[in-house]
Parts: sequence; structure tokens; C-alpha cells
Amino acid sequence: MSDWAAHTDKARVWFESLRDQICAAFEEIEREAGSDASFAYTPWQRSEEGNDNPGGGVQGLMKGKVFEKVGVNVSTVRGNFPPEFAASINGADPDNPGFTATGISLVAHMANPHVPAVHMNTRFLTTGKAWFGGGADLNPPIPYEEDTEQFHAAMRAACAGHNPTYYERYKKWADEYFYIPHREVHRGVGGIFYDHLECDDEAAFERNLTFTQDVGKAFLDIFPALVRKRMGADFTAEDEARQLEYRGRYAEFNLVYDRGTLFGLKTGGNIDAILMSLPPRATWS
Repeated sequence: MSDWAAHTDKARVWFESLRDQICAAFEEIEREAGSDASFAYTPWQRSEEGNDNPGGGVQGLMKGKVFEKVGVNVSTVRGNFPPEFAASINGADPDNPGFTATGISLVAHMANPHVPAVHMNTRFLTTGKAWFGGGADLNPPIPYEEDTEQFHAAMRAACAGHNPTYYERYKKWADEYFYIPHREVHRGVGGIFYDHLECDDEAAFERNLTFTQDVGKAFLDIFPALVRKRMGADFTAEDEARQLEYRGRYAEFNLVYDRGTLFGLKTGGNIDAILMSLPPRATWS
């Protein structure tokens, strides 16, 4: 695309709007539970030698009665990949390491073991190419088939209006991606994961932005509903022990395999924002 700045800015506006809607919805759930918890927002600036406009972001973090720890981060950064990392990025190489990236990243760890943890991330990147990626996946310590079906139904509906092959393709991609090889288990019950939805022209950009928006809207619709369904359930010490062990698996995936963690660390992102995905408590036997 000829004008990456205008397209990046348009995507940024959506990601920030989605952040505001999600945070408001989560704070409303805390109000319903009798809590006055709210998000604290911490701006940060990226630095890169020789770059006078490297960008930055805002880390949003809330610790409440229902959400033991939830982070909703947005960032818009630009610069050059390290040469050894550039070769692994779509459309970049050591001779052409320039990039821009804007996106939203969310991870929620819940106080009640019966309420599923969740991850959602959508993003727009430009290198020598321009593309959208992202998705959402459910991570319950104690899975309920009904919740899994409802979450997947929401993701399926988000895909259906765009391409009849999207849901099955992106569900399969999520199943393959969110897998912990050294444990031989999946991180959760899946969702969708997509990447490299390339924007070769204005029509493709608008089409892929609309799909990405629909994924965000679907998440905003389904996850609060699942939280409200389970947040008042009684739980035992055994339930909590199961939750903490599960969180250990979640942390292992994010530290060893997660692309977003690696991308943030390799591009000089804010460490606290990058590692906000880690649970507040976890156990390993």
C-alpha cells in the first residue's frame, strides 16, 4: 500500500475504540459484583537509536473481584527489526527491516476457577507487505462444553459473513498454534487464529479490517456473557488448585512459544505490557 501511515492510523483508531468498549464492559461486571475496581492506564514510549518517532502504547490493567488480573493493551510502533529477526517476518528481510505495527492485546485471568481465562489479540502490520492477523481463544481451567460451544459459535458467526472457509481454517490454525509440545496438551479449548491477511489494495484493506472488527465485536459480545454465567459459582480448594496448575501451563506457553511475546521483546516493547499475559498466581508440582 502506498500510504501506510493513513491505513495504520485507521486501524489504530479501531483498536483503541475496541479497548475502550472492552474495558467499560469489564468494569461494569465488577460493579455488578460489588467491586469498585477499574482499569489503570500507563502510557509508554518505545525507543530506538536513530528513530525520532518510534511510537509506543498504553497498558491497561485491572485487578478486581471478578477479574483477578486483566490486561488490555494497545500499541502503535514503527522502526526497524533487528537483522537476525527481520528474516522471520512476512515481507521483511535484513536489507529491508522497516515495519509499523498497531494492535490490541488482551489477557484475562479470572478469580473464580469456573470462569474461563481468555486471550484476544488483533493487529495490523506493514513491512514490504501489509496484513492483519489475530484471533481469540478460550482458556478454562475447568472446561464446560456449553461454554466452549457458545464461544466457538460466536467466532464462527464472525467468520461466516466474510468467507465460508474462514472458521474451519482458523479454528484448525488455533488448535495447532495454541499447543504445548513439551506437555503434549492444548493451552485451552481453542477459538480462531489467523495471520497474513494481506492488503494488496484499498479493497483488501477494508475487507480485512472489517473482518478484524467483527472478530473484536464477537469477543465483546460472548466473553462478558460467559463471565456473568459463571462468576457467582461456588468453588472448592481443589478447583482453585486445578486453576493454579492450569495457569502454570498457560505461562509456559506464553514464555516459550508465543509469537506476540517474542515480537514485543524483539522490537523494544514495554516489558510490563508484554508480560501482562502472565497470571498473578500459578503453581508447578
